Amino acid sequence: MQRHVDALAELYREWSGYPPDQTEILPPSGSERRYFRLHGQAGSIIGTYGANIKENETFFYFTRHFLNKKLPVPQLLIISSDKLYYLQQDLGKQSLLTRLEEEGYENSVYELFQKSLRSLAQLQVNGDAGLDYSKCLTNKEFGKQAIMADLLYFKYYFLDALRKPYDKQLLIDDFEALSNYLTHTEYKYFMFRDFQSRNILIHQNQPYFIDYQGGMKGAPQYDVASLLWQAKANLPDDWKQNLLDDYIHFLEQTIREKIDRHIFYGQYNGYVLIRLLQVLGAYGFRGLFERKAHFLTSIPLALNNLKTFIEKHSVGIALTEFRKALDICTADEIIRHFTPVQASPDSPLVVKIRSFSYRRGIPEDTSAHGGGFVFDCRGIENPGRIESMKALTGRDKEVIDFLEQQTRMPEFLNSVFDLVDITVEQYLKRNFESLMVCFGCTGGQHRSVYAADALARHLRNKYKVKIDLVHIEQEARNWINEATPSV
Repeated sequence: MQRHVDALAELYREWSGYPPDQTEILPPSGSERRYFRLHGQAGSIIGTYGANIKENETFFYFTRHFLNKKLPVPQLLIISSDKLYYLQQDLGKQSLLTRLEEEGYENSVYELFQKSLRSLAQLQVNGDAGLDYSKCLTNKEFGKQAIMADLLYFKYYFLDALRKPYDKQLLIDDFEALSNYLTHTEYKYFMFRDFQSRNILIHQNQPYFIDYQGGMKGAPQYDVASLLWQAKANLPDDWKQNLLDDYIHFLEQTIREKIDRHIFYGQYNGYVLIRLLQVLGAYGFRGLFERKAHFLTSIPLALNNLKTFIEKHSVGIALTEFRKALDICTADEIIRHFTPVQASPDSPLVVKIRSFSYRRGIPEDTSAHGGGFVFDCRGIENPGRIESMKALTGRDKEVIDFLEQQTRMPEFLNSVFDLVDITVEQYLKRNFESLMVCFGCTGGQHRSVYAADALARHLRNKYKVKIDLVHIEQEARNWINEATPSV
């Protein structure tokens, strides 16, 4: 990680003439790229490291093309000679999703969705003009091959993981029919491919777009479906319909012709379905196969989203086996399987989480039945060995960044979550009163503190269970400091 920081600092100096005063490591996204925020005399800048040079080159080409068309994307400031690092305009920390989460379904947020869709229509149509699609990262066009790839992604990484019977050949036949139906669309422009509210930054109350390097030529309905049916946003039905009508109006203004809304709606529904299944495939791959807890907890949201859609909408083509597969996925038993047990307000269970130092020994569980888990964090690289972090704890940002970005702590915790979740679910069902989980490291200061906090946050979010969190070594030090009179 330090080599990336050093390389971006040198690029910042080359661009501005001054070294950065501070470099902030930003949380990882769904991709393999790493993002940083560099602060200095020339202002705040976003630095990026991407190991995939072809992906970077696609991003550079698209960005320059869109900027020449005066479309709302960040300025590209400088690129390293090896094309692994680049700096771009910092558009701030606020996305359309964060505005929605902070303000709710208010008119001001609806207006931001409207602005985003107006800008999307302009990006799709004006961005398409003169664009060299041979520069695309993968497919040049979201046609039959790409649609089939999304459907098979869903089949292999989610549907098949359920181990429920269905006719595989008939399902593939239905995939072929749906792919052919959606390929023959009247309108094809630049397709963003991942147009969701996280990829729309709000800067000076205007939307700007990021993460469009996966774009290709395709139906405009796909991007609208991606935004309006994003499970995390969970937009109300009236918002979805009104914003879709707004978008069609913006597209008509941009292309300067009337659109047959009946045909547009029918294909839009098909692309909603494709997008919902692509998301389920991604959640299945990241959650069921890579065992990443965040994606597992997102599966119920995606399934309920899919269930709502298939109950209320039709794609305009008969797909018998496909519908059977969708009914399998959205059956109550499947949704219940992925939906964690929630603690009721009167649930007696309290999960006692402790961080401790092995120098002082493992904490005793004084509850009636005793037991629980003890996890040894000493296999994780110790930030306490680094001079700048010796006096810090697992709650300080520098330590958190180090553990999350430069160690195997995330993998360690995913395994911890898998084990503890099984017990918490059973204890909730059986009305047990106590479970103790302890994390130990050498000094009880960095790794164990961070891990205990992470588990407490995970269990509160997933199960709404009561938590009794104590950092034994830290509380002992605080008591000593308070009890010692100042000189």
